Amino acid sequence: MSRRRRIYEGKAKVLYEGPEPGTIVQYFKDDATAHNGTKKAVISGKGVLNNRISEYLMTRLSEIGVPTHFMRRLNMREQLIHEVEIIPLEVVVRNIAAGSFSKRFNVPEGTPLPRSIIEYYLKSDELNDPMVSEEHITAFGWANAQDLDDIVSLSLRVNDYLTGLFLGIGLKLVDFKLEFGRLYDENDEMRIVLADEISPDNCRLWDVQTNEKFDKDRFRQDLGGVLEAYQEVARRLGILPEGSVVDIRENQVAP
Repeated sequence: MSRRRRIYEGKAKVLYEGPEPGTIVQYFKDDATAHNGTKKAVISGKGVLNNRISEYLMTRLSEIGVPTHFMRRLNMREQLIHEVEIIPLEVVVRNIAAGSFSKRFNVPEGTPLPRSIIEYYLKSDELNDPMVSEEHITAFGWANAQDLDDIVSLSLRVNDYLTGLFLGIGLKLVDFKLEFGRLYDENDEMRIVLADEISPDNCRLWDVQTNEKFDKDRFRQDLGGVLEAYQEVARRLGILPEGSVVDIRENQVAP
């Protein structure tokens, strides 16, 4: 594929102009960041694994009727997605206390929550991604009441499905972050769809038996073995790319 115009570069991905109108090429980088970008590293092969894992999970969700921006995987590091108008919110679904939630509410990490809790954060590095309420969201026009109804409904469906899927491979879905976008059809009709990615970069995944962490907390907390943890998630899902760690590191598509 010839290299196309770069549209946007984030912490973990680069977006390029797609081959057809209304399409985008999403490239997965090996960059790892934490603490709002103050901690950085390159973990060779992470982008390949996240591309495969996100492809698998987005495909499974599409099969149960969850609309997503995903179209197809192009190669080891790129996938073709629908162009959407991103809603500037990070939607966090929490099933078990961990991370900032444990600190804010003084709830010991690992405590199951009475029910799944949805939190909203404004996507703004400059403001440190502040937590916001539905009142903030509708008052500032980031989304309207119907958008939020759709977002909550889709988030809970995703949570129900992924909780069961991961439990089936011996992993607890502790919490995860979703992003959504507005997808317009040829008649200018809009629907809310799941966007961004779903991978160990934005899901907390713990082993059911040992509570061993298989997600980006291994990087945040200097636990080591980040690539190996992501590989284990892919292995349990049955989608580990063929070859060794070295092969994964070497099979890269230059941005």
